[in-house]
Amino acid sequence: MIHNKRPVTHNTNVKIVDMPEGHQGEGFMAMQLSKVVGLARKNSIWPLPFATSCCGIEFMATMGSTYDLARFGSERLAFTPRQCDLLMVMGTISKKMAPVLKQVYIQMAEPRWVIAVGACASSGGVFDTYSVLQGIDEVIPVDVYVPGCPPRPEAIIDGIMRIQDLVESESVRRRSSQEYQELLASYGIK
Repeated sequence: MIHNKRPVTHNTNVKIVDMPEGHQGEGFMAMQLSKVVGLARKNSIWPLPFATSCCGIEFMATMGSTYDLARFGSERLAFTPRQCDLLMVMGTISKKMAPVLKQVYIQMAEPRWVIAVGACASSGGVFDTYSVLQGIDEVIPVDVYVPGCPPRPEAIIDGIMRIQDLVESESVRRRSSQEYQELLASYGIK
């Protein structure tokens, strides 16, 4: 058995994260429920990768050990829409695939968010043709756009962080608001 006899020293350059806003006292802390729910959602996003081309390869690199998307609470990828809350569309989407993409979005549980990764998912990319969807926002609402052709893993991680900011600050009641219902209705989603 090996024992470390050196005294434990503390690094004074390390900044400890500030406590969230709330009422604090001896042995208790009270804060708004929406902030607690937002914090829990932010750090437990389950992505559903919908990859059709080269952006999917960059996403694979993002999930690897070098970039490690798991450190953001997005380790568990699921390939069933009913268990996911973040749809990551990566690559070219043809018009024939648009109804499938919309069906996948509808099958996801609320609350749900969408990232359009790369130029093709965001705007059709270099494929300005009759058969390619010129941005997935023609069929489903998009929360974050990640530019690039294909985007680097750092850009995908930045997109995930933007989604986390959105998730943390979103009201618990936003999804049942009249504005959100009108947004879904404009896409033909009930």
